[in-house]
Amino acid sequence: MQDDTYRTIERRATATYRDRASRFIAEAVPVQSEEEIREVLAGIRKQYHDAGHHCFAYRINPQDPVHRFSDDGEPSGSAGRPILGQIQSENLTNVLVVVTRYFGGTKLGIPGLIRAYRTSASEALSQAGRIEKTVKEIYEVSFRYEAMNDVMRILKEEGVSITDRESDTECRIRFAIRKSSGARISARFSRIPGTAVVFRGTQ
Repeated sequence: MQDDTYRTIERRATATYRDRASRFIAEAVPVQSEEEIREVLAGIRKQYHDAGHHCFAYRINPQDPVHRFSDDGEPSGSAGRPILGQIQSENLTNVLVVVTRYFGGTKLGIPGLIRAYRTSASEALSQAGRIEKTVKEIYEVSFRYEAMNDVMRILKEEGVSITDRESDTECRIRFAIRKSSGARISARFSRIPGTAVVFRGTQ
């Protein structure tokens, strides 16, 4: 893969695993931010409000990966880390896996828990598909109205995705473009008199 591409899952998927009457419900979810992760976790906890544990792991931000995991009351290292291991083993990014456990009355021991959480996560991920995505950079170009035709021509030629625009005496257009093309398009805009380009982040 190029340095502006990453592997993630194609869709949300669910898998169920059972061991000695305990039931594990795993959900693999494509996510973009920690705010979205909090929303997904809240929804799953509400859906399975009577479950004993909601263990999870996630990995986001393909350019500077951030990960976190939680055992949610299970013995340390028996749940969250095995879930994260399944995400990392395939080098997946922008992925959240939550495994909800309904206790069946028989203790599984730490090796049994590790196996159950690892297997549950693996099965959910296997059903979620795989897709390669590109890292997009967000820019905002400011220009005089007279330069509108020149700016729009460049945007069209570069095939960028316009996310927001404001036209007045001073015009502004915010757009997303593949990271590897960011420097080139910025240089093209800089050659138009009175035009300024500002980097606004990645997505």
